[in-house]
Amino acid sequence: MYYQRTLPNGLRVVAQKMEGFRSISVGIWTQTGSANEACEKERGITHFIEHMLFKGTQTRTAQQIAEEMDALGGILNAFTSKECTCYHARVAEEQLDSTFDLLSDLVLHSKLDPQEMEKEKGVVVEEINMSEDTPEDLVHDLLAQAYFGNHPLGLPILGNVQSVQGFTRQDLIDYMQRRYVPENLVVSAAGNVDFEHLCDLVEEKMGMLPSAGQAPQQYVAFEPNGSRMLTRVKPIEQAHLCICVPGYAIDDDANFALSVFNNAFGGSMSSRLFQKIREQRGLAYDVYSHPSGYRSCGTFSVYTGVNAAHAEEVVALVIDEMEQIAQQGLSKEEFERSKQQLRGNYILGLESTNTRMNAIGKAVTLTGKLRTEEENLAGIDAVTLDSMMDVLPRVLNRSCLCASAVGKIQPERMEKTLES
Repeated sequence: MYYQRTLPNGLRVVAQKMEGFRSISVGIWTQTGSANEACEKERGITHFIEHMLFKGTQTRTAQQIAEEMDALGGILNAFTSKECTCYHARVAEEQLDSTFDLLSDLVLHSKLDPQEMEKEKGVVVEEINMSEDTPEDLVHDLLAQAYFGNHPLGLPILGNVQSVQGFTRQDLIDYMQRRYVPENLVVSAAGNVDFEHLCDLVEEKMGMLPSAGQAPQQYVAFEPNGSRMLTRVKPIEQAHLCICVPGYAIDDDANFALSVFNNAFGGSMSSRLFQKIREQRGLAYDVYSHPSGYRSCGTFSVYTGVNAAHAEEVVALVIDEMEQIAQQGLSKEEFERSKQQLRGNYILGLESTNTRMNAIGKAVTLTGKLRTEEENLAGIDAVTLDSMMDVLPRVLNRSCLCASAVGKIQPERMEKTLES
């Protein structure tokens, strides 16, 4: 059973009752991410706030927060993405009240202590440095910059060293007052949860937040407008390569067809890219494709890590496969296998309270709509070979193809391969 309610101050509550489970996953979401940072001095502030909310509240120290969650026997965590932030926990059903008291305290009553801020700046700067030294992370950041250019979705979630070191306590307060408003907040839960009791908890802990009048939308429309490649030459053993083409916005029904195509193209062990590049030629250990949806647009990306000597060859193989499918499509056998795999993977994912909490929380936060599992399965079942072929002209559009590469690569040769 699914439940939804909007509280008087505009905060939304969504839950899924899962009979037979002894656990509950609960999250507090805010519709703000790196794409909502308004100026250069704010780069990385959303992610920095996520860190700071664990550094103590008006009534709990950072150590007490950790000890209290350990005593509850649960798992507490958070993440920041380009368009949302989530603070979440998974606990036994009887610990919901204590857990939500802790979660809401983090979000609403953080001290944002200046001394803790200075220490955490060092932590985040090291996280930025670690990302720079992690080729798979770096190549995806470069890909976002190549594809989105100056659009907010091209900004790195972590920010940069200069912006992070410049944050003041007032900067964090001002940003939270602007973005952490009831109309931007969603509480989601899944598991053995009593919805009425959950709503009472949320009303008690968060109902006093004053309404902002309307949710601050602050997102910019995006349409792909050409090709671009960004590279970073590094003395590492592997060359890390990414290719990106247009996809669909997060709430577009075309994503069902795109997901079926993804499984056949590079999203599974039986996919064309995995079989051709890894199994038949032994050129890569890791090769995969995946769609990503945002509020205003989407992408479809391919990643692989290969010996630098084979970089141009592998890129050429990926592009050749894209062109072959664009011209000839998929066989009926490939299509049916991919569709059944997608359906099975979705059903297997439903066995986790955390997966379901994330799915319904993200959907309501970013789209304002809740898709039930029945609606999602119906969307998969409705995909036909023809409807899947309809998405390919957009997805396999060479004129909008962007790429990134990290390693001992030769940028001029790589660009020539992409253009050929």
